[in-house]
Amino acid sequence: MIRNILIVTTLFSSVVFAQLFQPKLVLQQNSFDFGDIKQGETVSHTFILSNNGGDLLKITDVRASCGCTAAAPDKKELPPGESTNLVVSFNSAGRMGKQSKTVRVYSNDPQNPEIVLTIKCNIVLPGEQSGGVPTIYFPETQHDFGKVNEGDKVNYTFRFSNKGNSSLIIKNIRSSCGCAAALLSKDNLEPGQEGTLQVELDTKNRSGKLSRTITVNSNDPKDPAKVLTIYADIIKKGS
Repeated sequence: MIRNILIVTTLFSSVVFAQLFQPKLVLQQNSFDFGDIKQGETVSHTFILSNNGGDLLKITDVRASCGCTAAAPDKKELPPGESTNLVVSFNSAGRMGKQSKTVRVYSNDPQNPEIVLTIKCNIVLPGEQSGGVPTIYFPETQHDFGKVNEGDKVNYTFRFSNKGNSSLIIKNIRSSCGCAAALLSKDNLEPGQEGTLQVELDTKNRSGKLSRTITVNSNDPKDPAKVLTIYADIIKKGS
């Protein structure tokens, strides 16, 4: 009996140990709904791919279904703990009604070598949409601090605006870890107004390449969770 328990325990430990030293592809979200869009409009959304495993993750291929295009990810190789952006676009020209398209991401994750992303929308003729809607717009959604000495605090200011025709309300701002903080200039923007979001990265007790995300939640019906990404290469003290 004891011998059987030891064998099972050993096998279980071996499996857990092996998984700890394998790449693991995870996504903050695997689907996105654009809501109503005008026929002929091209819309885009950024998915965040992360490596939560213990070995180098290699993204080997990205395939999109008809009518949908996916740009190559910013980085195809992710060390443990790193993330990258994957922009997916959809062209609604010549289409009507509800649409659902997929993008397949292939990697060397042994547990999940193929992950499916889904985008949805409802295509309407120009003029069919009723009422005004806010539209959050960031000219840039990522920033690379480059090489930074461990212990330094660095910051960057993202600019954004309301390109819609009703009030834009920022509901919440979340960062992927406690090392990043965000300061918002204003949480309510009228159509045409601009605002800023200052992001600070604290590199204390960290080293190597680092990527973190900041998610801006708003009342924009097409993009209610806008994701910003910051990168840094932290030089350890004494290196």
